[in-house]
Parts: sequence; C-alpha cells; structure tokens
Amino acid sequence: MAALIFDMDGTMIHSMPFHQQSWALFAKKHNLDIDIADLMRRTTGRTGAECMNDLFQRQIEPAAAWQLIAEKEAMYRELFAPEFQEVTGFKQFALKAQGLGFKWGVGSAGDKHNISFAMSHLKMATQPAVIVGGDEGLPGKPDPAIFLEVARRLGVTPASCIVFEDAPFGIEAARRAGMRAVAICSTHSPAELAGPHVLVSVHDYTELDPHFLSGLSPVEHA
Repeated sequence: MAALIFDMDGTMIHSMPFHQQSWALFAKKHNLDIDIADLMRRTTGRTGAECMNDLFQRQIEPAAAWQLIAEKEAMYRELFAPEFQEVTGFKQFALKAQGLGFKWGVGSAGDKHNISFAMSHLKMATQPAVIVGGDEGLPGKPDPAIFLEVARRLGVTPASCIVFEDAPFGIEAARRAGMRAVAICSTHSPAELAGPHVLVSVHDYTELDPHFLSGLSPVEHA
C-alpha cells in the first residue's frame, strides 16, 4: 500500500514557535542583527549546517557549523520541553495508518538530538519504520533527497508515497521527489502550501476526512 512520510517540526509536533524563539536567543548571544521571520522563511526545512551558513552569510566548516547548531538546538529543547505538544491528532492518525497497513517514516531536517527529543516526548505506542534526519549528510529541503531516502529505506517507490508537510520548502521537496502531499497548515496558509500534487490542506489531523486513509487504494497510489 501507499507509504506515508511525515516531516517532524510543525507537522508532528508544534515546535515552530520555539524554534523561532531559540533563533532569536542565539542571534542575540552572537550579536547578530537579523529579521527572525525572514530567517525562518529562508531556512525552515534546511539542515542545521545550511541554516548556519545562511545566518552568518558565509561558508562555515561543517564541524564548526554543527557545534553552533548544537548550541541553538539546546536552547530550543529547553524552551519547548515544558510546553511540548503534538500537532493535534497526529499520534492517533499514525496509529490508524499503521492499522490499515501503511508503512510510515519520518523525513526531517532536524538532527538526531531533536528527533530523539521529539520521539521521547511523543511517547508513541507505534514507532516509525524509518527516520531520516538532517545530519546524515543529505541536502535539506527543497532538495528531495531526505524524502527519497525515506522511500528507499521503506522499500517503496516515490510515487507510492504521500508526504505530510507544514512548510513551503517541504511541499516543494515532495513535488521534486515525485510524491503527493498533504499540507498541514500549522504554520503557513493553504495558499503558501499549494501545489498540483497537494491532495488536501488541513490545520491538523482532526480535520482530515475520516475516510481519507481508507480511500487511498493500492492501485491509486502505486
């Protein structure tokens, strides 16, 4: 059957406001005068190293870039931990998908520490079969590499996958991968996440038609 691939930040968990706050704290600490909203538009979906190159407007040696992102992400986790919450309905939706026979995985630009943080706080009864993170050497979104790697590890074709995404770069990455998408409008409007491959736009998983998953036949999405 079709496989489901979930972005993490803003799609599985309501983390984006806390990423924004942590970028502001990080910039202040390093005496950087930046427009945080503009930075979020330029970097959401990109890997940590790519974000640091963009933030400092120069190519940073990879090891140094990852040291900086570790500093920033530690701030993010400290801010988000007391307020942690899933995108409404995500866990129930993932459990239902598995019960219907769907393979599912996670394709995130987040690093292994943020992924471990999210999964430990979600406390899911069922775990994704595959998780691909942004610190595995693949380019970030809108490049399709992360989503294509999830499909490869799941053992399915890209055309059989449906991507769940909350960011324009992620929606574009799904298109480039040859995958359909569901827009989770937790941080962006449906217009910002539009595309010919987008099946539906919803604020959270409770807004999906109850028959959405059962309506995805193996023939339709093979």
